Amino acid sequence: MELSISDNDFLDAFDKINTFDVDTHGKNKLDLFVLKINANEFNYQNLQQKLLEPMANYSLSRIIKEQYKNKPMELSKKAREKFIDHSNNKGELGELLLYCFLESHLKAPKILSKLELKTSRNMYVNGADGVHYLKLKNGDYQLIFGESKIEKQLTSGLTNAFKSINKFKREVGKSGINYEKSLISDHISKETFSDKEKKFIENIIYPKKENNFEVDDAFGIFIGYEISISDNDKALLNQDFRNKIKQKVEQEVYSKLRHIESKINDYNLQGHNFYIYVLPFTELDKTRKSITKSITS
Repeated sequence: MELSISDNDFLDAFDKINTFDVDTHGKNKLDLFVLKINANEFNYQNLQQKLLEPMANYSLSRIIKEQYKNKPMELSKKAREKFIDHSNNKGELGELLLYCFLESHLKAPKILSKLELKTSRNMYVNGADGVHYLKLKNGDYQLIFGESKIEKQLTSGLTNAFKSINKFKREVGKSGINYEKSLISDHISKETFSDKEKKFIENIIYPKKENNFEVDDAFGIFIGYEISISDNDKALLNQDFRNKIKQKVEQEVYSKLRHIESKINDYNLQGHNFYIYVLPFTELDKTRKSITKSITS
């Protein structure tokens, strides 16, 4: 029994730069993407277009989507209403992008997102940014808890992401792994259609002795950060510009791998798998607001 993954063309908005092994065992992966480049600029309009369809899949439960499947305009309105006002919202774009990468790239279906639990545009929900599951090649499963950060500095974004994950695992504050699992259990009727699907998810959340598979907790991380591009670089030939920007971000992200490994060790998180996605932006604050406004207005 498997849940379906939303079929969309989200990844067409990007060029994949590299996949880095964060540790010597090849256990933790960092996937680096850059947006498609058009005339020496990141193509944000293309990204905005690619986010419209997955936004509904991310923010609304499967049952709500089923109820409005023949009313696309109403479905779109309900999805947009879940987002906080774009001028104040600094987190939900990262949460949406993390969802898209986990579903489209990792092929890890969503079990629950915090956005669908919101009862108003201005309501924040504590805890993980979303919960997905991943079936491994050996037949076992991972329950993936999401954490996203969009910050100007790559290092601070990574540092704060692992700091949040440590608090989440240690259940510091109002949320934690057990809290998340109870949320899923309480809201599972909103996310499944059949008794088989419900039983399948419950067996992943709370493994039973009769299960023929193991389940481990893992984490998905999205980091958006700011890069600056000089006027001289903007004047380069298009292909030279593409090559230079890709080389620049690859070198910068590669230089942070040891920092990531040190945070995993510092917080004693070595037993978990980490799936990390990194994406650079120009003029971060302005761009974030513009993208969020475009997909929610």
